Amino acid sequence: MDTCKRCFILSLVFFMVFFEDLGTNVHGFQGEEQIETTVEDFLDPSPHFTTTQGMYDVEEVGDDDDDWQMVQAKGNQFVVNGQPFYVNGFNTYWLMVFAADQSTRGKVSELFQQASSVGLTVCRTWAFNDGQWRALQKSPSVYDEEVFKALDFVVSEAKKYKIRLILSLVNNWDAYGGKAQYVKWGNASGLNLTSDDEFFSHPTLRSYYKSHVKAVLNRVNTFTNITYKNDPTIFAWELMNEPRCTSDPSGDTLQSWIAEMAAYVKSLDAKHMVEIGLEGFYGPSAPARTQFNPNSYATQVGTDFIRNHQALGVDFASVHIYADSWISPTISDAHLEFTKSWMEAHIEDAEKYLGMPVIFSEFGVSRKDPGYNSSYRDTLISTVYKTLLNSTKKGGSGAGSLLWQLFPDGTDYMDDGYAIVLAKSPSTSNLISLHSTRVAIFNSRCSWKCRWGCRKKNSLETFLYHDDL
Repeated sequence: MDTCKRCFILSLVFFMVFFEDLGTNVHGFQGEEQIETTVEDFLDPSPHFTTTQGMYDVEEVGDDDDDWQMVQAKGNQFVVNGQPFYVNGFNTYWLMVFAADQSTRGKVSELFQQASSVGLTVCRTWAFNDGQWRALQKSPSVYDEEVFKALDFVVSEAKKYKIRLILSLVNNWDAYGGKAQYVKWGNASGLNLTSDDEFFSHPTLRSYYKSHVKAVLNRVNTFTNITYKNDPTIFAWELMNEPRCTSDPSGDTLQSWIAEMAAYVKSLDAKHMVEIGLEGFYGPSAPARTQFNPNSYATQVGTDFIRNHQALGVDFASVHIYADSWISPTISDAHLEFTKSWMEAHIEDAEKYLGMPVIFSEFGVSRKDPGYNSSYRDTLISTVYKTLLNSTKKGGSGAGSLLWQLFPDGTDYMDDGYAIVLAKSPSTSNLISLHSTRVAIFNSRCSWKCRWGCRKKNSLETFLYHDDL
């Protein structure tokens, strides 16, 4: 698109969303209908441009693969095609399993379509299912080709909707196999393993994990014919979902595993970013920072946020936010205060000690929590988004967030209490869309080369950082 035309469109949409954000009745009526009608009336009728869709195609990623490049970490930001790439994203862990069944495969496409409609650009999902129902890896290095083809479908379908994927490679927890399954495999082969934490230390189990990494990274997608390690659709590799090693609170065991596996992934794939998958707990290397932990137990789980992320090969930091699990199940304002201080501490450390971006890769609140209501959920989401924007305007390390979790309609039986179904949650959907629009405009600012674009700076900053999310 011509650069000046892009400036005009972005500026027009910015003013429309800005007025909507302020509660101004621009055309005599308010609400979601106003936004959709206004955009359809004044902008290109392409499905890539509505305000409720968060202007998700601002970067103009077309069918040309030259425009679909790897995202990289540069200092404390993500960049792609020379522009910043701040993330508004989501989790849906079960995509591969749903894609493995033709009767549910359509839900994968439905989810990506709905996510893109509100401007979400990154999805985190599992690239593992070890020894379980519909297992990807049935036993060490033995794969179900049909399930691997299902993962191929997830990757190819994500690209259709311009959504990038963080693929997690194993679970700390028992769901979908996890480290416990690797220990079972080890014992079945004649080892005498007594703790699931031996996943991190035993050479045989380390070799099992490396073999899985190699199989996934070298996989040639049967839909696109692109090797995973060469596919820009993959945003990053995640070493493990929420690693913990409670048998060694010093953190040495887990640190050794992280260092070895991050280097191994990079030896196979130097193009993609790598992240660990940590929850963000502070450990022995930074005793002054443990005050930010949600409880005293967090220091005993063998993780160490700063030290872990200093391992060579790790490109950005990951943090989870679950005040309702870590502090108390009954929601309160204290949960919001914790969320803000937890985020600010990790953003500061990512800047001061790590020099890398940080993504808050899981956050949410369960409908099962005592005192829950949808208004509180929106307030929590707003707190996360506003804290990130406060970092963005300073050029800080707060690089994005991923909601836990987004579901399409008709998948309630998979809901753990945290699921957000956009069609049933209009206020939350609008909140997500507004943040996506802000992120998209910020990501596109650097490409505004026409002579009058910079004159919009003050109005743009008012919109981007307006207090009322």
